[in-house]
Amino acid sequence: MSLINKEVADFSAQAYVNDEFKTITKADILGKWSVFFFYPADFTFVCPTELEDLQMKYAEFQKAGCEVYSVSCDTHFVHKAWHDNSESIGKITYPMLADPTQALARDFEVLIEDQGIAERGSFIVNPEGKIVVYEVNAGNVGRNAEELLRKLQASQFVAEHGDQVCPARWTPGAATLKPGIDLVGAL
Repeated sequence: MSLINKEVADFSAQAYVNDEFKTITKADILGKWSVFFFYPADFTFVCPTELEDLQMKYAEFQKAGCEVYSVSCDTHFVHKAWHDNSESIGKITYPMLADPTQALARDFEVLIEDQGIAERGSFIVNPEGKIVVYEVNAGNVGRNAEELLRKLQASQFVAEHGDQVCPARWTPGAATLKPGIDLVGAL
């Protein structure tokens, strides 16, 4: 079953962000674009490379009016300890959500039940709180923040220009397509 247009359930989660703990709720994501970036666990191997890559693009996500939330089934205390002990994670300024009850991982359908950890799931959520893009990778395959940013920008474009679609490798300013009978078989 597809998660496209699934509304994110109500939630309340502790986050570690900017050297403090903060509660994040569904109300915080409504009215703006969000990325939920699930990963298996703190103090692991592929995860810090992904989170650091995401940090390198964080200013561009913010410029696009999007907040980024990394999420694992660890506690906010573990997030702080990881932040304090890892050079890569120490750079992170976006909220690191704690999901020790696994409620978020379950809602986004990325929980590996028998291990109590999340799959590598990336989700773009629109201002109405609905999932518009998602991708789930095997645990041993890292993701690319630049491609996630491109997908966000394409999602924002089509939300604003409902009569147009973005072709493969589309980037802001590039040509789009306007679906119609004239394009059938012409591409």
